Amino acid sequence: MARFIEGAGKAAAAYLKPVQDGQAQPEVPRDASEAIKSLGRVAEAWMSDPQKSFEAQSRLGTQFLSLWAATLKRAQGEPAEPVAEPDPKDNRFKDPEWSENPIFDFLKQAYLISSRWADDLVENAEGLDERTRHKAQFYLKQLSSALSPSNFLLTNPELIRETLKENGANLVRGVTMLAEDIEAGRGELKIRQSDQSSFKVGVNIATTPGKVIFRNDLIELIQYAPTTEKVLKRPLLIVPPWINKYYILDLNPDKSFIRWAVSQGLTVFCISWVNPAEQHAEKGFEHYMRDGIFAALDAIEQATGEKKVTAIGYCVGGTLLATTLAFMAAKRDKRIDSATLFTAQVDFTHAGDLKVFAGEEEVSSLEAAMRKRGYLEGSRMASAFNMLRPNDLIWPYVINVYMKGQSPFPFDLLYWNADSTRMPAANHAFYLRNCYLENRLAKGEMELAGVKLDLKKVKVPIFNLATKEDHIAPARSVFTGSKAFGGPVHYVLAGSGHIAGVVNPPGKPKYQFWTGGPVAGELEDWVKQASETPGSWWPYWFSWIEAQAPRMVKAREPGGGKLEPLCDAPGTYVLEKS
Repeated sequence: MARFIEGAGKAAAAYLKPVQDGQAQPEVPRDASEAIKSLGRVAEAWMSDPQKSFEAQSRLGTQFLSLWAATLKRAQGEPAEPVAEPDPKDNRFKDPEWSENPIFDFLKQAYLISSRWADDLVENAEGLDERTRHKAQFYLKQLSSALSPSNFLLTNPELIRETLKENGANLVRGVTMLAEDIEAGRGELKIRQSDQSSFKVGVNIATTPGKVIFRNDLIELIQYAPTTEKVLKRPLLIVPPWINKYYILDLNPDKSFIRWAVSQGLTVFCISWVNPAEQHAEKGFEHYMRDGIFAALDAIEQATGEKKVTAIGYCVGGTLLATTLAFMAAKRDKRIDSATLFTAQVDFTHAGDLKVFAGEEEVSSLEAAMRKRGYLEGSRMASAFNMLRPNDLIWPYVINVYMKGQSPFPFDLLYWNADSTRMPAANHAFYLRNCYLENRLAKGEMELAGVKLDLKKVKVPIFNLATKEDHIAPARSVFTGSKAFGGPVHYVLAGSGHIAGVVNPPGKPKYQFWTGGPVAGELEDWVKQASETPGSWWPYWFSWIEAQAPRMVKAREPGGGKLEPLCDAPGTYVLEKS
């Protein structure tokens, strides 16, 4: 107990240090005030109708009476059917004691009854605008996830057993790691999701051989070394998101999309974005287009002699690529001959839970905060992404690390997830306002460098990949966005989510994908008539690429053209920590 108290003191000191040093001001987190405001509106809606409010309370009371009755029957040795059961995919209540022990079974069912009743209240509250309802649903999910009895020592049978078995040593280890993680987050908890010491970029992660052949103040362009004697004449340019680092597509040799693409006979180039600082504050979408994609196209021509490429854009990199295609269509620039979008949105009507953070008040507040530093801290975006799936990305690690005292397993995907990047103020403000807040790209109202952008003028073939369980770029949103282009769009739906659905290599396939006819009607109708194929979609995509430009040439070594290599892959920009 003494060691635990000492550790708790260190954690508190780490939390207060930025305030004491004058680096941060104590304030109520904006998310907390927004949650109170949104849920307060739901309460007002129900309380304004006493009859409906009484009926809602009666429904809750009836379920609890049923639970009491079932619990008493079990206490007397009689069998009783559960009143509420967890979802089969809910891992929080997998321990047998949640069902076998009447006390823990009661706690579990009481929680499920209450949380589902609260969900129902938000869903059926009358007179709420859809934005308020969406925000209330989101914040209620955070609240109900946090209040699960599985998250507390005295109400979790597994934690009780562990603590008694170790005489509390697990709590001492946990609070020690808690203090370390608060210190690492400079006063904010940076949840430990993976063993950070097990990975090093360029050593056992991001290891596909290649050279940096071009660098400016926004990008390093990597050209990867060929592994085949002949390659497709048309090069491939990958535009990754700048919200995270590019090596999600080059985690390790078994999972690396980049390594696999090289092995198929593609000359692969990939942008590695700078991790921005104060000097990049004014870098906006136009800079990312000109100094990013256009600079890469120029470098590829110098390196290979090829004027035309096929391009991939992942997540926000895909949004930038689509925006660039619209700009190029207006300027009759035909250097990108086909495009692939990985889980990327161009129409943000159905953009999912991230829209919670993109109202006028939220965007204005974020803009003011970014103006002070010139960028948005990477931890802010990382926290937002974790909040989309709190029962998968937050609370399991709180329990395992800070209560069980277990160091997390080395997991390359979660190492990458924690290797966050900053957002330059001008770029992020433009993106939030024009895309999430006003949806100007889909409406044909977005302007870039004085050019009004119209996606209907984009006639190049597009391979548009969505993933079925995506919380960041929902499949419905990607499907709707497919209708915005003026040329042929091949919509493909992969299994799993935003990352796992994309990183699904042929050598170790876990999921499946669906292909179908033209993008028309609603997603549900398209899925009903689509064909399901087990395994990875990667070979299917390559056949689409190969059919467009099948001509082969001799393999190209990095630096074989007019550009001398600057350094080995993965370069220097990717090594910068936030």
